[in-house]
Amino acid sequence: MTNTPDAPRRVPVLIVGGGPVGLTTALELAHHGVASLIVEPRVDVEHSRPRAKTTSARTMELYRRTGAAAEIRRRAAIPVEWSSEVRFCTTATGREITRLSGVLGLDLQDSNLTAEAAQQVTQPVVEEALRALLQQRPESTLELGSRVIDVNLDGDLPFVRIENVDGVLSTVTCDYLVGADGSRSVVRAALGAHYVGAAAGRPNVNITFRSEQLGALLPEGGAIHHWVLNPSFPGVLGPLSLDGLWWAIATGTETIEDDDEAAALVRGLAGADIDVEVLATDPWQARMLLSDSYGSDRTYLVGDAAHQNPPWGGHGFNTGVGDAVNLAWKIAAVVQGWAPAELLDSYEAERRPVAQQTIDLAGENMRALSIDLTSPELIDDGPEGDQARSAAALSIKQVKHAEFYSLGLVLGYGYGPDSSHQAPTSGEYYPVVAAGNRLPHSRSTGGESIFDSLGREFTVLGGDGRWAAAAARRGVPLVIGDPVDDRVVLVRPDQHIAWAGPASDDPDTVLDSALRGFGPPTS
Repeated sequence: MTNTPDAPRRVPVLIVGGGPVGLTTALELAHHGVASLIVEPRVDVEHSRPRAKTTSARTMELYRRTGAAAEIRRRAAIPVEWSSEVRFCTTATGREITRLSGVLGLDLQDSNLTAEAAQQVTQPVVEEALRALLQQRPESTLELGSRVIDVNLDGDLPFVRIENVDGVLSTVTCDYLVGADGSRSVVRAALGAHYVGAAAGRPNVNITFRSEQLGALLPEGGAIHHWVLNPSFPGVLGPLSLDGLWWAIATGTETIEDDDEAAALVRGLAGADIDVEVLATDPWQARMLLSDSYGSDRTYLVGDAAHQNPPWGGHGFNTGVGDAVNLAWKIAAVVQGWAPAELLDSYEAERRPVAQQTIDLAGENMRALSIDLTSPELIDDGPEGDQARSAAALSIKQVKHAEFYSLGLVLGYGYGPDSSHQAPTSGEYYPVVAAGNRLPHSRSTGGESIFDSLGREFTVLGGDGRWAAAAARRGVPLVIGDPVDDRVVLVRPDQHIAWAGPASDDPDTVLDSALRGFGPPTS
């Protein structure tokens, strides 16, 4: 290990952790013209443990603004139009019990509800897409193979020690420090923040494997998940590509001794003696954890550093992207001098309740895993088996609805006092123009998304010259757009509505309020 005597580097924003949320934070900062340094220990992205597999419609909308949505779709191994269905079956090649269609927002292509459909794509592919985009941005510097070994928050600015791949130490000071460094976050520890919650139990083992034979044995009409309700082999499997790469989750399994046991589990889930090349296994238990603080002053947490939830429903990584976008535009506004530092206080107030809602929903989804839905009668031949499968089909459509149809959470979360009105449940979304809500999406007669007409920073829809003058007095970048109804609507950089009201209201007062964000929800 070599210690260098060089003076500390100074950067506007230092991001600790270059997973998808850290990279999104950097890309969002670059989108707003702010430089950042990303420190990430991994030089290469590991594909054998794919982890997150659903990038939600809302995340793809946010990525659309930076070009990331198009890049992710270009790299995705499974085209979005390939399937939006989930099967429930006795084994993947056995009897089908029921099928859910239009799941996870994958059917929202060209929808009036959203600018983008969801995308089935693995987390490593998302990371590689984001890395590639950041390498084209002069505002962003990636230090791969480096790790943060110490964070000191006692001074006026955060002070960080970094060890690079060669063991050379350096120091960095920054105007703002963002911890995107996961469950063992050194930034969270430096803040003195702690997770609240616990492991949720329910052991599982992920298996990544290759099989050339499995795809040809599955029923026609592709499915992104095959939920296997077999008492001997409960779990889920699905494609990672269309050329023989697969994932599986063996629910209720605590450990796997070796690749032979993993291959046997896969064959049990498949219900066929197929070829199996095991690429990786990964035992895990779900966690339901929320940091008691998201940070303050000049240091903040995003993604898994701030919250962890079970993966059922595909919300964890997507919640982190929402954190990144929310925090980054606010940091950029403060760094560039057109918003007060007080704006950053709204980050935790806005995002922590969304994470709690996500954790609660994922916990509910976890109560109906394959191991809970199965019974010996489901695999019986004859009338009793037929009856059991018919009853199970009806039950599945009820108990799994929230997991696969959750637009109320994905598109309907908001930061204002009336946001719950547009999403009375996680599965219901009725777009409402109201402060705190995502701007309801619409398309022109030519099919263009309203989101593509918004400015990079603030946009006022239906405003007049008074708004331009008020924004100019504050140095706030503002685009004036066409009205959406008989009110004036002020839209933030993250596509959420800052304010909606009559044209007679005072723009100066509205802008001052918008630059403070939303406070904690009132009971």
